Amino acid sequence: MSQLVQVNYRKYDGTLHWNQRMRRLGEDDHGVWLGLPAGAVTRKGYRPPILLECAHVLLFPRDAWWTAVFNAPPRETEIYCDITTPPEWVSPYEVTMVDLDLDVIRERTDGATLMVDQDEFAEHQVRYGYPADVIAEAEAAGRWLMEAVDGRAEPFGTACGQWLGMVDGERR
Repeated sequence: MSQLVQVNYRKYDGTLHWNQRMRRLGEDDHGVWLGLPAGAVTRKGYRPPILLECAHVLLFPRDAWWTAVFNAPPRETEIYCDITTPPEWVSPYEVTMVDLDLDVIRERTDGATLMVDQDEFAEHQVRYGYPADVIAEAEAAGRWLMEAVDGRAEPFGTACGQWLGMVDGERR
């Protein structure tokens, strides 16, 4: 059986945000890849579980201010990048990071790459008191992701294919 990893996104004040248990698929030059088949669940904080209709894989890069979700079809959002503090591996079985609100997505239907939630990022800078260096890192990550995702630079080209293939078609 594959190793399960607890994934905990938190808000800047430490409250639990998105969280789920995912299967470790492997590691490559881009980072650590975890996956879930369609029919698995995720949670937002301590709310009831949310059923995932499509398989997806999550990439945790090393020393970068983002994470990336790669969704199987027919999900309309092909790639969803959360701008976060660098993922911290608490143990081999748990990874955590702070969600800094900004997101970069690529739509499957028209291939458009968008930065979203700038309003939430601005609001939370005040609400949580983000330090200037955190704001600067988040903004820099957003600029880099917009270019890399839109340009299909790896890992935003074909790198996710083998990993997504490991969970797509499975059912939980």
